[in-house]
Amino acid sequence: MSQNPFLWLILTALDIYFWIIIIWVVASWLIAFNVINPHNQLVRQVLHGLSAIVEPVLGRIRRFLPDLGGLDLSPMIALLGIIFLQKLIIWAYVQYLT
Repeated sequence: MSQNPFLWLILTALDIYFWIIIIWVVASWLIAFNVINPHNQLVRQVLHGLSAIVEPVLGRIRRFLPDLGGLDLSPMIALLGIIFLQKLIIWAYVQYLT
């Protein structure tokens, strides 16, 4: 499996996106608890960049979720989806390409 560069690239890209979502969630918690200042220009730019990366996926997930008030489950569903997709890709590779 480690010999296939395409498989490595796809799994690494999914892993990086996984960690970007986690960083975005932690940053949103830090803002909610006033640990970091969202009015700081550097913080604002980093948060805007992270949001630009994760919001296209999370926005699509939010459309299908019921309104739960202040509870946003879309990052958790996205993370589970990424893990499932990684496992599916590995399974398909093992089943059909070996």
